[in-house]
Amino acid sequence: MAINHEKVAPPPERPGPFHRFRELVRRNPLLNTAWRLGVFTVGAAVLTGGLVMMVTPGPGLLGIVIGLAILATEFAWAQRALHRAKTAADRAKEKALDPRKRRRNTVLGTLTAVLVAAAVAAYLVVYGVTLPWNIDDPTFWT
Repeated sequence: MAINHEKVAPPPERPGPFHRFRELVRRNPLLNTAWRLGVFTVGAAVLTGGLVMMVTPGPGLLGIVIGLAILATEFAWAQRALHRAKTAADRAKEKALDPRKRRRNTVLGTLTAVLVAAAVAAYLVVYGVTLPWNIDDPTFWT
């Protein structure tokens, strides 16, 4: 009696309602173009928001990755960019977890914090603490 060690393929899954809707949209060229334009608009807006947040307060990298993920649902170029971004993030994570670099970054961060604190203390010693609402001569600001 022979034993069959081959794995049996699972039965094909039925597509969900979103996949059925997307297939319906793909069949109509006008709807497909409108869908892709909508995905591009939303993805580009999120990606642009992520880029803006790189220089302003906010989770810039998260916005960039989410924007690329939205664009990657419809565009091959965005899939490639998202793959490159994930690869770069993995490399950065590995570099950040390197013990020598972590130690160096900790020392540099501490040194920078001490220098900034010393600069603030020197400024306060030289100019003193004058709150904006306690300024006697407002002509200084004009």
